[in-house]
Amino acid sequence: MGVTSIGASVSLGEGSTPLVLAARLSAELGGQLHLKCEGLNPTGSFKDRGMVVAVERAVDAGARAVVCASTGNTAASAAAYAARAGIQAVVVTPAGATAGPKRAQARAAGARVLEVRGSFDDALRLCRALAEQDGYVLVNSVNPDRLEGQQSVVGELLDQLRDVPDVVALPYGGGGNVCAVAAGFARAGAKPRLIIGEAAKRAETWASAIRIAEPAHADEVAELVAAGRVEIVSLSDEELRADWQKLVTQEGVFCEPASAAGVAALRRVGLDGKVGVAIVTGHGLKDTANVADPEVPTIEASLGAILEALA
Repeated sequence: MGVTSIGASVSLGEGSTPLVLAARLSAELGGQLHLKCEGLNPTGSFKDRGMVVAVERAVDAGARAVVCASTGNTAASAAAYAARAGIQAVVVTPAGATAGPKRAQARAAGARVLEVRGSFDDALRLCRALAEQDGYVLVNSVNPDRLEGQQSVVGELLDQLRDVPDVVALPYGGGGNVCAVAAGFARAGAKPRLIIGEAAKRAETWASAIRIAEPAHADEVAELVAAGRVEIVSLSDEELRADWQKLVTQEGVFCEPASAAGVAALRRVGLDGKVGVAIVTGHGLKDTANVADPEVPTIEASLGAILEALA
């Protein structure tokens, strides 16, 4: 069953994102690499797949508001789907730790955005407590409805590839998407090698979307690792930055920094002639502050001036 059929009443057309062959990166990694471009979901990240289900079911249960802790993408998604459903969204973010465009998305959709003096883990603790109050439903990935919706990415990429890839890689922040993808493949009876890339310095990484010191799904991910279903690759910010830049300069796929973690992890382990899929989780317009902005020359309105500038 697809995402939209589950959350039809509040759907924004999530899912059906492209699977793109990355020819240049394939040559570098020594195999065939495909990019699942989740940044083309309605609010610009993979979160929409699960949020549509979580919000619809919250409404069905009589919720007057949904609440989430967020480093940005969950906030933007919860705000949009809550607006669509006609209920309030309450968003709690770590102070000074969320990319501006993501905060703007949440505010534009009418969410009540609060910044806590603390970490993401503090924000999630507070949201869990708020969700115990009547009328509030927590829509972080600890909500099983979120993970059910996020599993849909697996069926899509299998249909698009028309086969089971040898390896699938994705970022590891809170771990919800890791659990969803693993469950999706188990449901499909497929067993690709699952590689997850995390920031070596979780609490202070440049890649803000995975700046989570204590993953909410750490125990579940550890169980997947122990069972041999998942492998964790710890990445430096330099590695993340290098593949973030290569994704856009070599393949034209502009993603937010954390979304490059799957490709960076695959670079570390290599493809060895195999077929791989990297799930690129969020669009680059989500976090533009890290893009270098050199001075742009101002020229006269003539062809000669253009040619001179290009020389």
